[in-house]
Amino acid sequence: DLLSHQGIAREVASLLDIPFNDPTLKYKIPESKPAKLKIDIQTDKCKRYMGRIVRNVKMGPSPEWVVGHLASIGQRSINNVVDAANLTMFDTGQPIHCFDLDKLTEEGLIVREAREGEEMTTLDNKQIKLNPTDLVIADSKKVLGLAGVKGGKIAEVDANTKNIIIEVANFDPASTRKSARRHGLLTDAAKRFENEPSPELCEYAMREVSGLFVEYGTGEFEDIVDVYPEKPKVRTVSFFIERISGILGEKISEKEVKNILERYSMDYEEKGGDFLVTIPSHRLDISMPEDMAEEIGRVLGYDKVKSKIPKINFKPRANEQYKKIQKAREDLLLRGYSEVMTYAFREKGKVEVMESASDKKALRSDLSSGLSESLKLNKLNSPLLGLKEVKIFEIGTVWNPKEEIYVAYNEKDKIVEKNLDEY
Repeated sequence: DLLSHQGIAREVASLLDIPFNDPTLKYKIPESKPAKLKIDIQTDKCKRYMGRIVRNVKMGPSPEWVVGHLASIGQRSINNVVDAANLTMFDTGQPIHCFDLDKLTEEGLIVREAREGEEMTTLDNKQIKLNPTDLVIADSKKVLGLAGVKGGKIAEVDANTKNIIIEVANFDPASTRKSARRHGLLTDAAKRFENEPSPELCEYAMREVSGLFVEYGTGEFEDIVDVYPEKPKVRTVSFFIERISGILGEKISEKEVKNILERYSMDYEEKGGDFLVTIPSHRLDISMPEDMAEEIGRVLGYDKVKSKIPKINFKPRANEQYKKIQKAREDLLLRGYSEVMTYAFREKGKVEVMESASDKKALRSDLSSGLSESLKLNKLNSPLLGLKEVKIFEIGTVWNPKEEIYVAYNEKDKIVEKNLDEY
């Protein structure tokens, strides 16, 4: 939300409870002719693609105010077309790219995954070998750019450009991030896409960048081609005011919650402290009551939440089963036994496991089998240990098929096994 001037403006307006004025509304909607542009999306990694052809563009330096705006945020001016795209991105948070229409094979764009062995040269002359998981913008014959990351040299807008395609699109955040890092292209566009901007932003950005060209007094516009495969559903979050108060550790009033929701332009219904909030399309970060608690808490101010030492009953609560295990263990140790631990997995048993080694296909149904094997091994090694008699025991879980704790120990060569409670 804070990777754009509009995002910061919305936040400041809401925090200070002052109106937010949408700056894109000031731009004139250009008159346009029927669109000839064709857009073909061949992957689900592209959520929305808006394209528009602008013909007879006069390339040149940007107006002084545009150059000044870009300089104020450390950006250099390139030309009026590229500057309009950059200015709009920093203002709205929506990356934009422009292609030289006359450098395309035909008046059509394809959004697809890269093919094995494909390569491209980026705008900064870096040769990259594409990966089949990379998302690219292409025409019918060549790759024009790495989607959401960097444009290609092959369709670069330059001083001789006369006709352009404006791209305003929304790409998968994870895919964009991976491609940017794989190829070492950590661009401003990639940074914004990896933070998952809403596809609804495309509309604002297209209106603003088109309005800038109108303000420049250049270009003949065609209609916008908008391919939006799956529009987002209306999202809601419901919560009780007591739940929000419980999460924050501070009593919050209905009046305070209503005020915050109205300041953030969130529509809601309320009945007896039960809120149903319709989440704005650009707030993809809100999906559950805990998110709303965070939203309400930060606006109210976490410094207002009073520190309280919780009332804790420090008397320990005994685990009865553990007490029994400890009692059995102490008894056997006092009688001269040594504790062993054998495998819980056996070749046969009443409870089988889905995937395991051939001799460990089931959970054990007794301790005796494992203890018998351990007894034999220990007897073989008893001379080395200087033992005249081997006395061992095990306390463990068996599945019969119910899960229970058993105790097993040897009396010379005989194995005695009992339920923990019985022991």
